[in-house]
Amino acid sequence: MLPSSTVENYLKAIYSAQRALGTETLVPMGQLASALDVVPGTATTMVKALAESGLVRYEPYAGVRLTPAGDKLAALVLRRHRLIELFLVQVMGMSWAEVHDEAEHLEHAVSERLIGRMDEMLGFPSVDPHGDPIPNADGGVHERTYESLLECPVGQPVRVARVADQDAGFLRFIEQSALMPGQAVVVVARDPAADSVAVLGADERRIVLGARAASKVLVDAVV
Repeated sequence: MLPSSTVENYLKAIYSAQRALGTETLVPMGQLASALDVVPGTATTMVKALAESGLVRYEPYAGVRLTPAGDKLAALVLRRHRLIELFLVQVMGMSWAEVHDEAEHLEHAVSERLIGRMDEMLGFPSVDPHGDPIPNADGGVHERTYESLLECPVGQPVRVARVADQDAGFLRFIEQSALMPGQAVVVVARDPAADSVAVLGADERRIVLGARAASKVLVDAVV
């Protein structure tokens, strides 16, 4: 099976779901169908075709998981996507809030030669504008584990490392709140009753986030 844009989208969705589930858990077909905005029957038909091509392991009524071949192909799609995002931000001057959708289209059209040139031009970066890791040319990826603003110690300086949501509206909110990757912040209070987190950011600016938003801002200790 040639890696069409549809095939690549399926592999990428399974890859992302696997990373969220962890271990060897199968990705439920309903979850996959929802992620791709298709009906379960359509997802099942495609997954069966992917299984015949050796890209996934499919267990009826249980779910699906990538094979090593499928995992590598999915990682290379993500590599293209994330390098394109970074190129659009750093070279083209686009907002980090608008590059995701552009990269969704371009990732299926660019050649590996062009992606390699982008990688070199950008200085072989390890993360994209949102802090997501960029797989290398062999499909290998170094995934780090971070705490979120909902979990990190109160009163201890941390640095925003990754924003785990590609929604343009959310990214604009994060930008306006000065919580982009690289920004040093301190969680000063959490209010379980109000489901809120108070953060002290740049210029002693106090920012209050809801618990859901705070869980999507991943941080690393300041060293």
